[in-house]
Amino acid sequence: MSRQRPVKDKMKVEAQKPPGAPKPGDGGKAEAPMKNATISPLLVLLSAPSGGGKTTLCQQLLSARPDMARAITCTTREPRAGEKDGVDYYFLDADSFLTRVQAGNFLEHAKVYGHSYGTLKSEVLGKLRQGKDVLLNVDVQGAAAIRARAEEEAELKRALVSVFLTPPSLAVLETRLKKRGTDSTAAIQKRLSEARQEIARWKNFDYLLISDTISEDLRRMQAVIEAEKMRSARAVPPEL
Repeated sequence: MSRQRPVKDKMKVEAQKPPGAPKPGDGGKAEAPMKNATISPLLVLLSAPSGGGKTTLCQQLLSARPDMARAITCTTREPRAGEKDGVDYYFLDADSFLTRVQAGNFLEHAKVYGHSYGTLKSEVLGKLRQGKDVLLNVDVQGAAAIRARAEEEAELKRALVSVFLTPPSLAVLETRLKKRGTDSTAAIQKRLSEARQEIARWKNFDYLLISDTISEDLRRMQAVIEAEKMRSARAVPPEL
């Protein structure tokens, strides 16, 4: 399973590790629910083609919603300057990562440019059971893996809301990739080819968000979240 090039995440996150994150063989157990926790917090899964703007939208969303927590990803690559374990990533050696894969601890995992990345089930459930909405920033392949796991586990399925963000056309996406100035012409064409296949899978998501301005994308994303919180299956019933 492929994953798009990881981008250093500068979003403000909580430094506390989920229970079991550093322990080999973690079975995905999360801490017990806190008292007064939200009845049914959301697991918001956001995906987009490379250059689609999902990292920017995630940053904006976390700034606007202090009650939302980012799911921190595990990786086998070395920390870059300024990165902290348990804040930017959970940094694991290859053997520890493999142990977790074999134990079924990851909701999704992939290898990118020789390094492994994955989202621990305990990381997600730990935050959900504290009553926090959780934000996941994953590629289309990772999103498919998480949806499949959610079909097997009622707690994840109840919380999951998936959103696909994309520019209105490949031409617009190509313009954005060129403006970034980080890729060669050949690399851009490869990204566009991959994006075409990813965008074709938009119907697998609960919501399609056609990217506009940063502020408009944020407004629409907030509207999705508020609507999902008012679903009768999640709402706190009125007192009679």
